[in-house]
Parts: sequence; C-alpha cells; structure tokens
Amino acid sequence: MSKALIEKSRRRIKRKRRIRGRVSGTAACPRLTVFRSNRHFYAQAIDDVTGTTVAAVSSLDGDSKGLKPVVSDAGKLGESFGKLLKGKKIEAVVFDRNGYLYHGVVKSFADGVRKAGLTF
Repeated sequence: MSKALIEKSRRRIKRKRRIRGRVSGTAACPRLTVFRSNRHFYAQAIDDVTGTTVAAVSSLDGDSKGLKPVVSDAGKLGESFGKLLKGKKIEAVVFDRNGYLYHGVVKSFADGVRKAGLTF
C-alpha cells in the first residue's frame, strides 16, 4: 500500500475512535454502525451494554445480495434495514458513521433508514 493510502486509513481510524468515545447504544436505542469497502456495504445495530448485535445486513446476503456500494443501492439497503429494525420493535438508533464522512453512500444509507421510519 502506498503511504497516502496508509495515511488516509490512519485518519479514518482516528476519527472512528473519537466518535466511539461519544456514541454508545442500548437495547432500546442501539448503535447503528456502517462499514463500506470498494465492493460491499455492511451495517449492524449493536447493544453496547450487553455487547450483542441486534440486527445486521450486508450487500452479500439475503434480498440485498448483489447490491453495490453506490448511492442508489445504499438507499435501498437502508430501507430494508430500517424495516428489519422496525420489526424488532426498535424506533430510534444512534448513528455511528465509523469514521467515514457523512456523504455519498453513508448519507444515502442513513436517509434510507430514516425513510423506513427510524429516528436518529
């Protein structure tokens, strides 16, 4: 890896740690965290009190298989994840952008979750 990519990754990890120092989820209001790679997009709702994953979705499995990490597909993935959480009686979440800028795919996913009826 080039020095520029290593530095970019290092800055994201630094932002991630700073965010995680402030954001924590509970059973009633779990932490919604996202991870994006060049090929796939992952999201999960985490209860930090017990350390368990409440729900998870990715572009690798289920109905969302084959979706790419692009803005239009991230919105669809966000809506399906929002419906999954609504089915588990979760009305609100705390959004953890995992060090990524709130722009593009991450923003589209968050808007999709809001469109499904969750608040954060």
